[in-house]
Amino acid sequence: MTRGRKRKYDATVPQHIDQTKIPNGIYWHRQRHFWYTIYADGKSRSKKIADKTARLSDLFRIADELSGLDEQMLDYMLDQFEQSDKFKSLKKATQDDYQYCRRVLQNFETKLGVPFAKLNRKRIHRPIVQKLIDELAKGERARDGSYPKPTPAKANHVLRYLSRAFEWGINRGYSEENPASGVEAAVERADPRMPELITMRAVIALWRRRGSFPSRRKGSLSPYLWAVAEIAYRCRMRNVEVRKLSDADALPEGVYVDRVKGSRDNVTRWIPALREAWDFLVQRRNAIWAKRRRPVPLRAEDRPLIVAEDGARVSKEALKSAWARGIEIAMEAKLITDAERFGLHGLKHRGITDTAGTPDKKQQASGHIERRMVHRYDHEVPLVEPAGEGADID
Repeated sequence: MTRGRKRKYDATVPQHIDQTKIPNGIYWHRQRHFWYTIYADGKSRSKKIADKTARLSDLFRIADELSGLDEQMLDYMLDQFEQSDKFKSLKKATQDDYQYCRRVLQNFETKLGVPFAKLNRKRIHRPIVQKLIDELAKGERARDGSYPKPTPAKANHVLRYLSRAFEWGINRGYSEENPASGVEAAVERADPRMPELITMRAVIALWRRRGSFPSRRKGSLSPYLWAVAEIAYRCRMRNVEVRKLSDADALPEGVYVDRVKGSRDNVTRWIPALREAWDFLVQRRNAIWAKRRRPVPLRAEDRPLIVAEDGARVSKEALKSAWARGIEIAMEAKLITDAERFGLHGLKHRGITDTAGTPDKKQQASGHIERRMVHRYDHEVPLVEPAGEGADID
């Protein structure tokens, strides 16, 4: 991309844009308030590339797309990794997670005024990655300078992604070292905010009633929310594991759980409550597809269980938003307090805790490879006999 004409300060440029850092070849339309570029097509032409809400990181990303990635950039290696057979052999959930992490790096602006992904990867060393992880763990900064919502899990996802991408790059000549190796992971909150059983049942019952309200009525909720909670609890599932369920996972003996993060897959046996939630989601999906005249995929794995109002598989953002709305409704109904808020992952903790049997049984049900992870999720306090009971004491 050409350097373009020399810039002057423009008062109409959005205030969140540092005009000294606007990428070369990208310009602001003063009258119509959008970003555009100039290209040659027989004669000079302009093309709109972003509206006024675009951030500086968005403009850099667009500039990269227009000019092609610099082969020295970190993002070039990440792009090559994403196109590799190694990446394509990963599970769909892992691919989605890695693509999300790449977007985080593309949007994280460094002190140089450029996204982290645009840095020369040969100049990225362990202290730089450590600082990145520390900053990501803090979460978004509020206007008063505080960090009200730390995001350590997000930081650790990015760290694992960078480490794996650099290992792939080392073996293929894109890098000489793995700067993510040895970096300290962010400390994640130990408290899972697992709901009490009676509280969870009351909240799910409330969500079921409110989900039956007409759409957009005050107090209404997404119809699928209660069923998602029921299945997540009964099957001890993560958010992503619930969202990727399809008709192929409904086996005669139970629900097949395709687990992530290295856990072992298993099948949760049908019980009436689990079957009722599953059938509700199937009927709801079929009704939406019929109303919108969507073709029904022939393959069972192509028929997602949980869909949005448009009939497409529900997204991570949509479920997250629906869950937050459900928690707000539960708080308004005085079923829980702010301190008792819980996420979908809290139901996994609740499910493992409520699984009857020995630690071996709990581990088999949760799918965890390591026993220490079972201990982390199992909050049942064992009842034991006092010392010396039954022994002969002289």
